[in-house]
Amino acid sequence: MTKLRSRLAVAACSIMFLLTTAIARSQSPEVQQRVAALKQSVAHDQQSIRTYEWIETTVISLKGEEKSRQQKQCYYGAEGSLQKVTVSASPPAAKKRGLRGRVVENKKEELTDYMKQAVALVKTYVPPDPARIQAVKDAGKVSLDLPGGGHGARVNLRDYAKPGDLLSVEVDPASNRVIGLKVATYLDNAKDAVTLDVQFSSLQDGTGYPANEDLVAKAKNVSVNVTNSGYRKSAP
Repeated sequence: MTKLRSRLAVAACSIMFLLTTAIARSQSPEVQQRVAALKQSVAHDQQSIRTYEWIETTVISLKGEEKSRQQKQCYYGAEGSLQKVTVSASPPAAKKRGLRGRVVENKKEELTDYMKQAVALVKTYVPPDPARIQAVKDAGKVSLDLPGGGHGARVNLRDYAKPGDLLSVEVDPASNRVIGLKVATYLDNAKDAVTLDVQFSSLQDGTGYPANEDLVAKAKNVSVNVTNSGYRKSAP
């Protein structure tokens, strides 16, 4: 019993040491400066993009075969919420009759729900949320990579939206503007792994936006591609 208590005490001390070390690293001046700059850059882009309207194209594929394509006009309403109006969409497939038809429809509905979850998951990480970035930093779960060689600095945020996920934001070392981001996450459970790769571009006034978003859910052989284009100033 005494040995067990000793081992538990050692384990508790080790966990506390690792946690304290992680928090200390996340509180280093370099990390604090980079996180503060990232939050400021993201907040600026989110505010500036509200003066624009654009077209969002979402393509969902199964086993490499395109299953649906939808375009929406996006803009911010007077009350400040994002509005999306469908411009075009793939026509629904014809329903099959009989028992086999019902089985096919049930599987189709299940897959459709899964795809909707995958699309919604993209919005959890894009764009990054300054409040969540701060929460991850406060929890000591931020690390910084400076690979060099023409690559941007990477701010790594663990447990950003879900336990065990990882959001890595690549920023320009000089301007701190977001260049891209990568996400390792999941849908319902860790076995349902999902990866997300997003490339950012800038408008003429310097406003950054997610130009291309690629999500891959290997468990279901589903991929989702979202492109944002055709930006123009909204009518006053």
